Amino acid sequence: MTLSVVIITLNEIASIGATLDSVRFADQVVVLDSGSTDGTVKFCRDWGAQVEVSTDWPGFGPQKNRALAFATGEWVLSLDADEVVSAALAQRIRQIVAGQSAATTSAAVATGQPELSAAEQAMVAWHLPRASSYCGRVLRHGGWWPDHVLRLSRRAGARFTDDLVHERLLPPSGPVGTLAEPLAHATYTSLEEVLAKVDRYSSEGARQAFAAGKRCGFGKAVGHGLWAFLRTWLIRASILDGPYGFMLAVSNAEATYYRYAKLWLLGQQAARRIRP
Repeated sequence: MTLSVVIITLNEIASIGATLDSVRFADQVVVLDSGSTDGTVKFCRDWGAQVEVSTDWPGFGPQKNRALAFATGEWVLSLDADEVVSAALAQRIRQIVAGQSAATTSAAVATGQPELSAAEQAMVAWHLPRASSYCGRVLRHGGWWPDHVLRLSRRAGARFTDDLVHERLLPPSGPVGTLAEPLAHATYTSLEEVLAKVDRYSSEGARQAFAAGKRCGFGKAVGHGLWAFLRTWLIRASILDGPYGFMLAVSNAEATYYRYAKLWLLGQQAARRIRP
């Protein structure tokens, strides 16, 4: 069997090299770019990836479905441009995609990898535990570990949800497993990146909620922001990650507050337009 890796990009020159190098074992690597101006497209083409360009940004879910349409492998691995597949995870994915052929079984024994059971061979998709870093520090609390994400799936019948943000990969019907080998994710490399993503994601989240008919008051925005901080800091114990955990709790609160505040403002603007 064969494996396609799909990645969407926008100005990812700082991180895409490590991502691409970590999936050299794949049969096909598809990069769908949405208008990079930093050399990402040329870099990916020179690396050997199949690069497509689509600049009419429809949101994360629809854009990833576009990338998925270019994939030809029996299996597909979806990655963000700041994620890296470790050597152990790469070996495990190769084993799964190969369906535990005789050669793969021998390689698994030689490297200490567990052989696939009959039940594992029947899996149509796999969750990967994701180890995410915040400003250079890998966090183990606050809901960031193990942060299982469904990223590896048989391609036939798989698709992404149409969400503008926080999209999910929907696998074909069948059993889904969970791997132990983590995917490395450099979520935020700086506070400037945190603030930029908070602004972008909260705007897209508000627009998506408004289009779905959701509305909220300003008090709800404040309440949701406070709850996001307490849930991250205390309930999900980001306090155990020290200063970085506190910054995570604050940024989660900001992201939540601004999403609801922007939703409230959209409602206010709509109300002014329909007043006689």
